[in-house]
Amino acid sequence: MFEDIAEKFEAVFRKLRGQGKITETNVQETLREVRRVLLEADVNYKVAKQFIEDVHRRAIGKEVLSSITPGQLMIKILYDELVRLMGSTRIDIAFSNIPPTVIMLAGLQGSGKTTFAAKLANYLRTRGHHPLLVAADTHRPAAIDQLEQLGEQIDIPVYADRERTAVQIAEDGIAHARKSVRDVVILDTAGRLHIDEAMMREVETIKERVKPNEILLVVDSMIGQDAVAAAKAFHDRLNFDGVVLTKLDGDTRGGAALSIRAVVEKPVKFVSVGEKLDALEPFYPDRMASRILGMGDIVTLVEKAQEQIDEKKAQKLEEKIRKADFTFEDFLEQIQEIKKMGPLSQILSMIPGYSRVATSQAVDDRAFVKIEAMIRSMTEEERRKPHIINGSRRRRIAMGSGTTVQDVNRLLKQFEEMKKMMKGLRRGKFARAFGGTVLPA
Repeated sequence: MFEDIAEKFEAVFRKLRGQGKITETNVQETLREVRRVLLEADVNYKVAKQFIEDVHRRAIGKEVLSSITPGQLMIKILYDELVRLMGSTRIDIAFSNIPPTVIMLAGLQGSGKTTFAAKLANYLRTRGHHPLLVAADTHRPAAIDQLEQLGEQIDIPVYADRERTAVQIAEDGIAHARKSVRDVVILDTAGRLHIDEAMMREVETIKERVKPNEILLVVDSMIGQDAVAAAKAFHDRLNFDGVVLTKLDGDTRGGAALSIRAVVEKPVKFVSVGEKLDALEPFYPDRMASRILGMGDIVTLVEKAQEQIDEKKAQKLEEKIRKADFTFEDFLEQIQEIKKMGPLSQILSMIPGYSRVATSQAVDDRAFVKIEAMIRSMTEEERRKPHIINGSRRRRIAMGSGTTVQDVNRLLKQFEEMKKMMKGLRRGKFARAFGGTVLPA
């Protein structure tokens, strides 16, 4: 997410490093580069222009402390202005005091709205809610089937009626939620074109009849400025409460995330960062600004680890580390835990400074597959006692895993180095902070 724009910002900051003070000249040069980066990221022209003006006003006349370089000061100013541009603070869903809370989803065709409905239901369920999905898309063929299949995958009920209108389905779904003691209703309405007057009237009628507590506009971030135009068109008709950006893990330049709030003055509430149904993150402007500037996002990384990793397993691993009893069985288990957190490249992008080396050290998520294959090709005794793996055993493991002897040698060497590192850990601070997770070398 935002790797391209982060790399370009890093290139801009490199030019500032080594200069003794902030001057009108180097500020103008830097802002000219920042403007180019923003426009290449498909940020709205008016938004980029205002952003540059705000940064310029703050930068000129600033006295640089002896401990701060111009590069550091400009990063701080850019960070503050990016946070302000994207909304300053996290704004959550407005839950009703009297359940059920009704959340209506709207969006263009193909924006990923139905998948987001299931992701949101799964997200809310993990936070103690009992959601009901309502299939109110009566226009797209197989839309109801898709939502039912997604609901089955995450074990969340779906209300559907193939004989009634979208408005009737929405009303009946809410009544069903009350009877079945469901505290959140998620209405999946039909995807539409903002120029389709009949379908826009339909979603307006649903809003009028069910009076949702929250209306979320689901926007495909990969369509850039078209996403901003669509958001404005929907805002004029629905006055929605928040925006959801989907497909941020794809080939997106980031312009929609930076522009949309400034244009429609509505907060981004969630971002979808993968195809899996747990690949949904609440939107925090400060954390997103940190990622965009290549400063990582340790808070989200730790939260992901705490959510996905079993605490008892973490404590068990901590004991093994203390006793220097870490085996390949434990290593395999840790790989499974890491995979739950998402793609390796996404995890590493949250580590501060990672963007600076990302281009020279490409991350291949298939590395885990190769490591798993080699470990699974070992016998139980070999996993527990790696020191017994001699030349013939290494050849057998390589053949069984479709790798080379060199790959096996490299794995064994990295494993021994990791064990040495673990022996130096004391009091379990690292294990507790990251739920016991370790990354392979």
